[in-house]
Amino acid sequence: MKAVFADAFYFVACLNRADQHHKKAASFASQNQRPIVTTTWVLTEVADAFAASTARDRIAGFVAALEGDVNTKIVPATQALSHRGLERYAARPDKDWTLTDCISFVVMEDEGITDALTGDQHFVQAGFKVLLST
Repeated sequence: MKAVFADAFYFVACLNRADQHHKKAASFASQNQRPIVTTTWVLTEVADAFAASTARDRIAGFVAALEGDVNTKIVPATQALSHRGLERYAARPDKDWTLTDCISFVVMEDEGITDALTGDQHFVQAGFKVLLST
């Protein structure tokens, strides 16, 4: 079964019941059978999103659960991957893609992934299919 890339958009929506995309993300999570790929950078964005919330204390356990999930691959932060993402970032001054987005695009290409668990239209601009579009 082909893997899907999980963006911070997806994880934040899953964890935050008040998020407007929570129902769609939770529905996917409850039915998903596909392997999930994400990155350390994405998980950093998730932790950052909850830094000032009451859910902050759940993030370490959430990340640990992902690390222990045999169906989830977390691509680690490496200097080489950071540089490749930065090259993509610098090469596209016409886009407002974040560095994390660019690293995600590189990982998706490396892994042969076309589908992203996100509603972020930057993924569409980069040629990927978003599964949580609004």
